[in-house]
Amino acid sequence: MSLPRIARRHLLALLAAPFLAHTAAAQTPVKFQLDWRFEGPAALFLASTVKGYYKAAGLDVTIDAGNGSGGTVTRVASGTYDMGFADMAALMEFHANNPDAPNKPVAVMMVYNNTPAAVLALKKSGITKPADLNGKKLGAPGFDAGRKAFPIFAKANGISGVQWTSMDPPLRETMLVRGDIDAITGFSFTSLLNLEARGVKTEDIVVLPYPAHGVKLYGNVIIASPKMIKENPAAVKAFLASFTKGAKEVMANPDPTIEYVKARDGIINVELEKRRLRMAIDAVVASPDARAEGFGVAVPGRMALMASQVSDAFGTKTRIDPAAVWTDAFLPSKAELNILPAAKK
Repeated sequence: MSLPRIARRHLLALLAAPFLAHTAAAQTPVKFQLDWRFEGPAALFLASTVKGYYKAAGLDVTIDAGNGSGGTVTRVASGTYDMGFADMAALMEFHANNPDAPNKPVAVMMVYNNTPAAVLALKKSGITKPADLNGKKLGAPGFDAGRKAFPIFAKANGISGVQWTSMDPPLRETMLVRGDIDAITGFSFTSLLNLEARGVKTEDIVVLPYPAHGVKLYGNVIIASPKMIKENPAAVKAFLASFTKGAKEVMANPDPTIEYVKARDGIINVELEKRRLRMAIDAVVASPDARAEGFGVAVPGRMALMASQVSDAFGTKTRIDPAAVWTDAFLPSKAELNILPAAKK
């Protein structure tokens, strides 16, 4: 004798309840902090939340905005966050300046194969090439990645006599527009759009990207706490695999994914953030170097050179050990990492 439809549904619900409860309980919480506010590039991380990829991998991921790579590294080191997105140079600096710290985060995936750092100036200043920066007044927040790495840029391009002015991040581009300083350092896809927002035409801005002028530093990486790596390596691996799936979809069709960012920060300028995301993908995620090396990975020789350069430029307490800051043990397979969109002709 068959059960009435309502009774069958009730029975199926009862049978499914223990399984659902087990599934909910099996979700591993992962607290993740970005390097900066919810801007265009954050879509790379938010996509896997919206599409349910983290959840399907057994992870309960929460993604929070950050206020600079240094802060993200510190918070992952303290255990406040399990994982994060931060500049490789900031991670190296933390390692070298805190040799006795018990919980030094480790980089587990390369996302920005090239540093987004650049020097930006206005054409009317007469600055068109790195040599024109000799004796000039530059400005940036003290923690800015481009400012901290500027000695590497200066050495590669024979620059000397630069004077620095410090300011809070919102004032950087404003002070350049006002003429208080001759040039600034910043992420190319951030400062360029910030200058445009202050009324400067694109054609009136000079951008000198570090990678185009002899500085092949790696940029932002996904980092994980030693505690998470030791206690739940499967969760680290699951996060990277899930992130990779979402990032592939974002790079294939970036514009619609800005809605994921807007859902986290309702006051963003959607069109501007679409441009910022596309610029970030082209300049540092799917860059020529990334295509040559492969997404997600790091080349040991290049990493070792960067460690030496950062040790010198940042004046760290101890020398940086490249083997201590990076591991590829949790990366998805080479086939899964084949996510970069076709090169533009």
